[in-house]
Amino acid sequence: MAPPNVLMVGTGEYTTGYVGGSASKSDKKVGVVGLTLFDLRRRGKVGALSMAGVSGSKFPGIRAHLHQNINQVYNNLDVSFTSYPSDTQSDPDAYKAAIDALPQGSAVTIFTPDPTHFEIALYAIQRGHHVLVTKPATQSLAHHRQLVDAARAHNVFVFVEHHKRFDPAYSDARARAATLGDFNYFYSYMSQPKAQLETFRAWAGTQSDISYYLNSHHVDICHSMVPGYVPVRVTASASSGVAVDLGCAPQTEDTITLLVDWKKIEDAARSATAVYTASWTAPQRAGVHSNQYFHYMGSKGEIRINQAKRGYDVTEDEQGLNWVNPFYMKYAPDEEGNFGGQTGYGYISFEKFIDAVTALNEGRVTLDQLDARPLPTLKNTVATTAILEAGRRSLDEGGRSVQIVGGESGEWELV
Repeated sequence: MAPPNVLMVGTGEYTTGYVGGSASKSDKKVGVVGLTLFDLRRRGKVGALSMAGVSGSKFPGIRAHLHQNINQVYNNLDVSFTSYPSDTQSDPDAYKAAIDALPQGSAVTIFTPDPTHFEIALYAIQRGHHVLVTKPATQSLAHHRQLVDAARAHNVFVFVEHHKRFDPAYSDARARAATLGDFNYFYSYMSQPKAQLETFRAWAGTQSDISYYLNSHHVDICHSMVPGYVPVRVTASASSGVAVDLGCAPQTEDTITLLVDWKKIEDAARSATAVYTASWTAPQRAGVHSNQYFHYMGSKGEIRINQAKRGYDVTEDEQGLNWVNPFYMKYAPDEEGNFGGQTGYGYISFEKFIDAVTALNEGRVTLDQLDARPLPTLKNTVATTAILEAGRRSLDEGGRSVQIVGGESGEWELV
């Protein structure tokens, strides 16, 4: 069977590394999605590639950017793709024509503003295509559950791009946590510098928040470490002022903290507390693009991980001291001059999705078998969406504690 064709929906930083007419100023200067899929095509794992955005006038600049920074860097790696809409058009629904042009059983990646995930994913699922969607899968529990049902009805695989599950340290920690007794406490922190608000100003604080964007990482990691527990209550708090001073909408929060109560499914007397904090107003020259660490405590031991400073720093005259992270995406060419980042957990996340799609298309695996694996499938990430929406509701309602019920039976609901 031929490898799946792939449509990339969304043409911004994460897909192409092209922001505001030039390469991004973040650590994703050549993107993640496009580069990974171009290399997977070179390796024969995917077929034809296409890309859909809103403004076709961006595509000439994107093609020039990809040619200069990927094609000319990695042995003339093929960066060709079919684009929607045309270079002279602007169309917010261009993704529909792009999806309609795909053969049955193709794959669609979605890296667009959070409020658009549900509509795009549902359109692709209903036409028989597999979906990889960036986190958060959706902003509401109801939409998440609707996508779960639709994916089952059409027998397609939906994968949420929680790449931190494939960080080797986090993955190893998940396995070790299983030997440390009952879940008792979890604390996490993740941040990005104020410069990111320049990239996200169009939607920050109005269409989504920093908790959906960054807390989603560690909420998912925590849930994946404690499969025998369910969240039962969320209380959120936030700080503000910095983002507003930078020109963001008045309601934009700087830092959001979620306090989440968990209980053991088989023993309600066993409970745990988790605190998840995320910020996008960290210092501009902190030396790392993203601080990220957590502390897990069980009844028989604890785990501490700090993945900001990976023991690898680079100092330059203009930029000063920086701690870099090639474990996520390694952009250096291999010894033959080809892209050599196949071991990065950002790359691995996409490859696992494509391998699962191919296996499902060929009848070698079922959706039940994929859900049984420790993968961030749509079914396996319902609790994450429940916590994130509960946090948003808590903030909008003055800090009210929002209850999560029905997690034990899979009938999730917020009250």
